[in-house]
Amino acid sequence: MTDIHLHRDDEASKIGMWLFIFTELLLFGGLFIAYSIYRFKNPVAFHMAAEELDLSVGLINTIILLTSSATLAMAYTAVQLGKIGTSKILTSATIILAIVFLINKYFEWGAKFEHNLYPGSDYLMELSQGEILFFGLYFAMTGLHALHIIIGLILMFVVLSRLQNKTMTSDNNQLLENSGLYWHLVDIIWIFLFPLFYLIT
Repeated sequence: MTDIHLHRDDEASKIGMWLFIFTELLLFGGLFIAYSIYRFKNPVAFHMAAEELDLSVGLINTIILLTSSATLAMAYTAVQLGKIGTSKILTSATIILAIVFLINKYFEWGAKFEHNLYPGSDYLMELSQGEILFFGLYFAMTGLHALHIIIGLILMFVVLSRLQNKTMTSDNNQLLENSGLYWHLVDIIWIFLFPLFYLIT
């Protein structure tokens, strides 16, 4: 009876995570649609605004997130094989990569604030409506994504703690699996954000 109960809890946890991922996809899907509509209506302004973004920073962050998804996937495989030490190293690597992503985003945002290219600034309000919309969407969507990164970091710190105190094992790794699903969602969202803001000009 105990095994069945635990199995049901794991299944419920996984289903809950998939439902959460679905709602997040709906949220960002709505934002992507809004972006597409405004871009269609303001192609020149969006093109001019996009030139203010640093493509190299966006590319570096893309590589960082793709790598972090790989390290977390390997961490899950390692814990399934009972290699707890390896899983700890790979989870720690994922945490470091996530922090580096946020640091890059901090400096990128900082540069925009230095140039008064942030929502509500006097300089931005003097630009065209399309440019105002572009930077409004840029800060809203990348900011929401950064919030998801922070939530993912909290999850991974909990995972690392459980790996450290050995309460996560090859037979009890649902938290790591769900954290991996969530982190892949964060990665997928960025894969859409990167071309929309940095590549499509």
